[in-house]
Amino acid sequence: MTVALHTTEVGTTGERVVFLHGLFGQGRNFTQVAKALEPDLRSLLVDLPDHGRSGWTERVDYLAMADAVAEALRAGYADPRSGGPVHLVGHSMGGKVAMVLALRHPDLVRRLVVVDISPVLSDGESEFGHLLDSLAGLDLTQVHRRDDADRLLAGPIPDERVRGFLLQNLRSDPAADAGWRWQAHLALLRRDLPTIAAFPDAALGEATFDHPVLWLAGARSPYVRPEHAATMRRYFPRTTLVTIKDAGHWVHSEQPAAFVSALRVFLGPRSG
Repeated sequence: MTVALHTTEVGTTGERVVFLHGLFGQGRNFTQVAKALEPDLRSLLVDLPDHGRSGWTERVDYLAMADAVAEALRAGYADPRSGGPVHLVGHSMGGKVAMVLALRHPDLVRRLVVVDISPVLSDGESEFGHLLDSLAGLDLTQVHRRDDADRLLAGPIPDERVRGFLLQNLRSDPAADAGWRWQAHLALLRRDLPTIAAFPDAALGEATFDHPVLWLAGARSPYVRPEHAATMRRYFPRTTLVTIKDAGHWVHSEQPAAFVSALRVFLGPRSG
């Protein structure tokens, strides 16, 4: 996968942390978390392919996405001249990319944090399909202000927080027919949603990542279950699972203080 990845750096001191967002997300979703980690840690916020300001592709492929991020890190943020291996944090879809990257390029990763996802076929395909269909079905010619989009989506997506998160993908663009456009590649993400829900276990074979791994799960989320533990430890034998109270799938936005605290403990200067 040859695709240009947009990245943003936050902070100038401390060990390096790379953040990979989930479906519908962008690197900037972790801006406040990255700022809260300063000055002990510096961060690189990545827009994954088909999201944010990164390039679009022809298909979703976890191996290719992980390799694309690895190539960018090897050429820059994780270059030995820049400090070598980095800490890697991935949420949901980005968590699967992070897992694959750590398994395929372990020399680039010092410690791994996986946020509310497991290395298995994920439930929720119908939920995310509904969200993608709702965004794609929005008549952008009826949108004159962002508030219009929020109002039009209130029926199919009643949760205000979810709408606000999704609408971060909507951009004013005078060159677009309607004056607005979606940054995310909605048609491709909808078509390849079964691939996003899956995990490329067959292609990974017997690969393991023998460095410390922190698994952060939302207590109200169904994406990390006890029956997933054996698979998690098969790939990542040095796993510690922490469940965040009063959090659903978007742990970092629902419980930011607890999320930052967990990262500080696990990735801090004395973490090794």
